[in-house]
Amino acid sequence: MRVANAPCSWGALEFDWAGPAPSFSRVLDEMAVSGYAGTELGDWGFMPTEPGALKAELQRRSLALIAAFVPVQLTNGASHEAGAETAVRVAQLMSGVAGRSPFIVLADDTARDPERTRLAGRIEPEHGLDERGWETVARGTNDIARRVAGETGLRTVFHHHCATFVETPAEIDELMRRTDPALVGLCLDTGHAAFGGGDPVAIASRWRDRIGHVHLKDCDPAIRARAAAEAWDYQRSVRAGVFCELGRGSVDLGGVLAVLRGTGYDGWLVVEQDVLPSMGTPLESATRNREYLRSLGI
Repeated sequence: MRVANAPCSWGALEFDWAGPAPSFSRVLDEMAVSGYAGTELGDWGFMPTEPGALKAELQRRSLALIAAFVPVQLTNGASHEAGAETAVRVAQLMSGVAGRSPFIVLADDTARDPERTRLAGRIEPEHGLDERGWETVARGTNDIARRVAGETGLRTVFHHHCATFVETPAEIDELMRRTDPALVGLCLDTGHAAFGGGDPVAIASRWRDRIGHVHLKDCDPAIRARAAAEAWDYQRSVRAGVFCELGRGSVDLGGVLAVLRGTGYDGWLVVEQDVLPSMGTPLESATRNREYLRSLGI
């Protein structure tokens, strides 16, 4: 298993409220210095969008390009075509840099629905999709993955994510049951699994045969509890640091890694510590996160 990081650990988030992040060159420099072997792409335009230029930047730092997060408003069928075009564009860039090895990490568009954003971490069954809604999401997910595979040869994994319609363990189960295993894998995100009320080890075990990509993230139980008690929305929880450094939260990362090791997982482990650009010191956090994983034998 190889260990990567992602631009979101330096504050390059997909949210408009995040503020300006460091330059891509600083992010890549600090990733390499802190001991990571690969990176995700980040938002379109954060890194160079010409394959030759991006490949040169990565090669200078001995970093692999491994995946790209692509949010699509999957609950709205009218958004599927534009989402597919975006996913294919991103996949074409990645294939021009790294061949067919990277993943499209598809997700429902984060914080698009006000109610789900307000209730993130506190979702009950009555807040979920109806049959028609699930059919729309599953159809869009399958269709986008099919387009990506057909036009670029890249694989797609689905990222369950708080403040979307695929957050809870039951919703992950539903999405996996309704999508084609030949087209759609799972990106297990340990922090979102915990914040969404799940047990990351149990989810890893249940869906191991679909897991093609892993995001390692921890979840601060005290902040999560306060967010629930005071009815914080998703943005406030992130601003408060609900996704803490690895080993400082409630996620049994050793248990997740044991499941992966025991079943021969040989893909990437991507450290993601979602921070705002004003929060903390990304290089120091990235270094401590890498050291923590080494203490677990990774």
